[in-house]
Amino acid sequence: MKIALLSYSTKPRGGVVHTLALAEALAAAGEDVTVWTLGRGGDQAFFRPVAPAVRQRVMPFPDGPDGESVGERILRSISTLREAFTPHATEYDIVHAQDCISANAVRRCVRTVHHIDHFTTPELAACHERAIVEPYAHICVSTAVADELDEGWRIKAEVIPNGVAYARFAAAAEDQAGQGRWRDRLGRYVLTVGGIEPRKGSIDLLEAYALLRSRHRVHRLVIAGGETLFDYREYRARWEQRAAELGIEPIVLGPVPDDELPSLVAAADVFAFPSVKEGFGLAAMEALAANVPLVVRDLPVLREVFGTAARFATTPTELAAQLDQALTTDDPDRQAAGRRLAARHTWDSAARRHLDFYRSLN
Repeated sequence: MKIALLSYSTKPRGGVVHTLALAEALAAAGEDVTVWTLGRGGDQAFFRPVAPAVRQRVMPFPDGPDGESVGERILRSISTLREAFTPHATEYDIVHAQDCISANAVRRCVRTVHHIDHFTTPELAACHERAIVEPYAHICVSTAVADELDEGWRIKAEVIPNGVAYARFAAAAEDQAGQGRWRDRLGRYVLTVGGIEPRKGSIDLLEAYALLRSRHRVHRLVIAGGETLFDYREYRARWEQRAAELGIEPIVLGPVPDDELPSLVAAADVFAFPSVKEGFGLAAMEALAANVPLVVRDLPVLREVFGTAARFATTPTELAAQLDQALTTDDPDRQAAGRRLAARHTWDSAARRHLDFYRSLN
C-alpha cells in the first residue's frame, strides 16, 4: 500500500511526533510511506532523524511579509502544501492528513482529529470546519475526542490511541549520568513540556507553583517545548507579568533536542500537565514511561487515557496539592501502573490498527 502522511511542520509538536512515529511503524510493517510537510523557518528536514525507509518531502515555506496575520499564514500554508502535493495525489492508495492545514490542502483524505479547537478568527474557523467535514474517514486518538466529533458533527471516528517511544524514556529512567547532567544544570525541578500557551494551562501552572514553593523551595519550575504556528505573544506577556507579580522565575528551555528530551523528563521530580484541552497527552505518557510521577488536569480525555496512573486536579490550588503529594509521598503501585500503561501503547500496534482501518475503506 502506498501511503502519504501529511503534517504542517517539521517542528517537535505532538502531532508531528505522532506523524513520524506512525510513518516509521507503517514502513517497518512493509508499507510504502511518504511524509509530506512544510519546512518553516528554512527547515529542510524534521527535528529528528527519520528512518530511511520513510520518504520525506519537505516543502520550503519561507517567512511571510511583516505584519502577516495568523489567518493569512494559515491560508498561505494550505496553498503551499496543496500546490506541491496535488500533482502527486493519485500516486497514493491512502492520503492521511494529521491536522487542519494538511486536511485543507488535500481535501479528500483520511483525517486524524487529535483534538477539536474552537477558533474565532474567520479564516481559522472556516479551515477547521472544512478539515472536519470534508475528509471521507476519521481517526481519533481517544474516545473522548471521538465523542466530541459525534456530538458536534455526527461523524463516527475510529479510535486508535497514540503509541509512545517507551524504550527511549524507560532507558532514560535508568541513565543516572544523563539525568545528572540536567540536575547539575537545573537542580531539582517540576517539569512541563508543551510551551507557554492558553491550551497548556500555563498561567494556572504558575499559580499552582507559587503555592507549591512555600513547601518546596528547592524545586524550580522548568518549561520545555513551545514550537507553534500561532501567535501567543499576548498570552506570553500576561504569563510573564503574572510570574513577576508572584516573584517566580521559571526556567524556560524552549524546544529541547530530541536525543536530550528523555533524560530531561526522567530527571524531573514530578511532571505537571495542566492542559485545558488535549486529545491524548503524549508528553504525559512519555513521563510515565520515564517513571516520573504525573499530575494532570481533570479532563474526561485524561481520565480515559491515564486512569489510576496519574493524579488529577482542576484548580491551581488542587494542582499545587497534588504536586505536593507527588513530591512527598512514595507511591510505587501508581508508578508501576504508569510504566505498564506506557508500555502497552506501542507504535507497532497503532500501525497495525491503522492498516486494518485503511483496508476497510477499500
